[in-house]
Amino acid sequence: MRPFGGYARYYDLLYGDKDYAGEVRFIDGLIRAQVPGARRVLELGCGTGTHGVLLAGMGYDVLGLDLSPEMLAIAEQRRAGLPADVASHVRFLQADARSFATGQRFDVVLALFHVMSYQVDDADLAAVFARVKAHLAPDGVFLFDCWYGPAVVATPPVSRVKRVADAATSIVRTAEPVLHPNDNLVEVHYRLEATDVATGTIAEVAEVHRLRYLFRPEIERLAGLHGLRIVASGEWLADRPADGSTWSVYFALRHVVA
Repeated sequence: MRPFGGYARYYDLLYGDKDYAGEVRFIDGLIRAQVPGARRVLELGCGTGTHGVLLAGMGYDVLGLDLSPEMLAIAEQRRAGLPADVASHVRFLQADARSFATGQRFDVVLALFHVMSYQVDDADLAAVFARVKAHLAPDGVFLFDCWYGPAVVATPPVSRVKRVADAATSIVRTAEPVLHPNDNLVEVHYRLEATDVATGTIAEVAEVHRLRYLFRPEIERLAGLHGLRIVASGEWLADRPADGSTWSVYFALRHVVA
């Protein structure tokens, strides 16, 4: 099964503890520091739309793209519940981050929650960088987070179990990682059991998510090949220098104008 198919309907409950508001404040700070006056934002891998909706509420004009129709259906439901003045600042489209074409330029391109780590092949990474470059305004910035190679090597992933519930559904999710060090890749085997609280009916979902961990030198190389350069990086949400204990890092890459 492809990632974020059956998994999508449970996504928001599984990540209900994620600090989306704090992440958006952090992103806003990076944008203001790197692209003062930025307004037009393109978000790759927008998922169920939470980041995009929050950014729209801050006055940004956001276009969110995602490959999963299931995730986009939830994003559209979220948009439909917004006040009209906020809803007018965000929209969602189905598209592949490796091949999209909007015919527009943006002040900022975002790829959040490890979207770039899902680009497991060199060709995939290069394709995303090329599409980003084609859509950035002069001096625009590409902001993304990813799994950081030195930390993954130093502290490999382990099996985890997550339990979450709301009034309607109780979920147990098991994550079994398989490390492929020669490919800089982790395969995460997810098995999810969702119990309908009212009926006791159990739905099961199994998905394999393949994620690549990235190193700064390869990001520098890709950036250089696509007319971008790193202007900021650090620990995600903390803005400290990344080190061997930092699993999640961010990079800000500026569109270099000759």
